[in-house]
Amino acid sequence: MHTIDLARHLNRVRETCPLVHNITNHVAMNTMANVLLALGASPAMAHAREEVEEFAALAGALTLNIGTLSPDWVDAMDAAARAANEAGTPWVLDPVAVGATTLRRKAGARLLALSPTVVRGNASEIMALAEQGGGGQGVDSTDTTEAAERAAVDLARRTGAVIAVTGETDLVTDGERLARVAGGHALMPRVTTLGCALTGVVGAHLAVAEDPFEACVAALAGYAVAGSIAGENARGPGSFAVAFLDALHALDTDTLTARARLEITHAR
Repeated sequence: MHTIDLARHLNRVRETCPLVHNITNHVAMNTMANVLLALGASPAMAHAREEVEEFAALAGALTLNIGTLSPDWVDAMDAAARAANEAGTPWVLDPVAVGATTLRRKAGARLLALSPTVVRGNASEIMALAEQGGGGQGVDSTDTTEAAERAAVDLARRTGAVIAVTGETDLVTDGERLARVAGGHALMPRVTTLGCALTGVVGAHLAVAEDPFEACVAALAGYAVAGSIAGENARGPGSFAVAFLDALHALDTDTLTARARLEITHAR
């Protein structure tokens, strides 16, 4: 069975401190920046059309999130993705609520056509992007990760991207391998933009890894362990948010290896 050296991935992020360029939504910027700093990466939040190509080319990874999109931001995302592709910079698409409106569906399809390295979303978003579901309830998923497995595998095979479906149990596939990552905590969905911030963590791992599938699994595994630890003493969403940043910052390789819960099989 395929195994992943999670400790090596975490160490490489912290030793390298990769620059992650994020064009993300208004709500997520502060959380994502703090999460990346806690992890040991360097966040950049730049969305002006006039500079995104330069940022994408010099960054270790790029992430694009359509949570609060506008036509100008979609144009900037398009330009950044093209610059990343030209520079060989890996990038992540986070198709927030992609099935909710015509604008989002068009933006999701436009960015997907630019060949992201990884697509990370909830089950309903991935199913909508694969044209196998309705898209959920706004930004919230109405489907389970297991229900999205077929859509994720098909989307990976069609696009060449690694597809990460996040939820109670996360699912990651490159069309050949399939990983399930358990853990986290029930309070995580109660803290806004922790999912968006995870996209930045995936970007940080992509920046220092050769295998995007392994990088994505390692990112999700570390996030889940930090969530589990944070939930042990949190009294509610507010204290959980603070505890999560502390847990991610303090996460060591022995704890990560001991507490990670993942299984890797062949995709069907």
